[in-house]
Amino acid sequence: MRRVTTFAATVLAGALALTACGGSSTTATKPASSGSGSASASAKSDLKVGLAYDIGGRGDQSFNDAAAAGLDKAKADLGITAKEAEASAGESDSAKEERLRALASAGFNPVIAVGFAYSAAVGKVAKENPDIHFAIIDDPVAGKNITNLLFAENEGSYLVGVAAALKDTKNNIGFIGGVDVPLIHKFEAGYKAGAEAAKPGIKVQVKYLSQPPDFSGFGAPDKGKTAAAGMYDAGADVIFAAAGGSGAGVFEAAKAANQLAIGVDSDQYKTADPAVQKVIMTSMLKKVDVAVFDYLKGATTGTYAAGPKTYDLKANGVDYSTSGGQVDDIKSKIDAFKQKIISGEITVPSK
Repeated sequence: MRRVTTFAATVLAGALALTACGGSSTTATKPASSGSGSASASAKSDLKVGLAYDIGGRGDQSFNDAAAAGLDKAKADLGITAKEAEASAGESDSAKEERLRALASAGFNPVIAVGFAYSAAVGKVAKENPDIHFAIIDDPVAGKNITNLLFAENEGSYLVGVAAALKDTKNNIGFIGGVDVPLIHKFEAGYKAGAEAAKPGIKVQVKYLSQPPDFSGFGAPDKGKTAAAGMYDAGADVIFAAAGGSGAGVFEAAKAANQLAIGVDSDQYKTADPAVQKVIMTSMLKKVDVAVFDYLKGATTGTYAAGPKTYDLKANGVDYSTSGGQVDDIKSKIDAFKQKIISGEITVPSK
């Protein structure tokens, strides 16, 4: 449905105010910003940052929360101010455009878009606002005022694939992707390659929760739970969930089946519901928090580099978690593969 632009901007501006730095959220289940009240740290910067989340927003315990952590660190350490806005499931590109326009027109510069779903919107709105700096996570959108914060998800996924295979006892593991898109294919490719390297011939079940343009697979725990339950019933004993907020349902299914799961993006052993904590043997760490903070640290000095910046294993941009101690006994083996990737001895596929 089309709306009059000025009206949409006004409404969105009001909505953005609800999630401004230090403000309260309209969703009770989402945690308040850990950066709220960071004004107690000496204000070192007059930088006003706009950040637009992907589906699930702050509180998804995964991808968006990693971006939020980087923003919160910038508030505390750099003294910036920020305004945050969230996406809605099923929204159009025009809605994303209006969200970015609202931030830009309200004086926020730079504006960070979290996730490839903003690709078209960032490309369009950045052209309309050549004096505003934009950053997008996960997609190489071209533009003189656009920075691309990219990750070698395939490399981190390779490591948790190794972990899954070494912990597997049934020669059968699983992979659940949120949405069937090239970005998530990188996770799948790396995971399969790592598992095969550690245990040749291992079976990897694969399921995607939604097909584009339906991106609900990143925020549908019920779908994640159903898919995972089916995989466990079919013999899998470890499942890697590269599905954002839907991973919560995978963890529930793992607990019900008395099996194991692997988290994604954040260290989900620390962020997930404590009731399912013990089933999370490791997480593939995608250090979005590091990328966001690095970008904002440069921004405070007026340093912006258009184009791609890739965070890989060598740059410590991806990794695997050890919280909970469940991979301590195989850590040396995982790290041996890790060093081979860093040295170039192993090239991890991305498709």
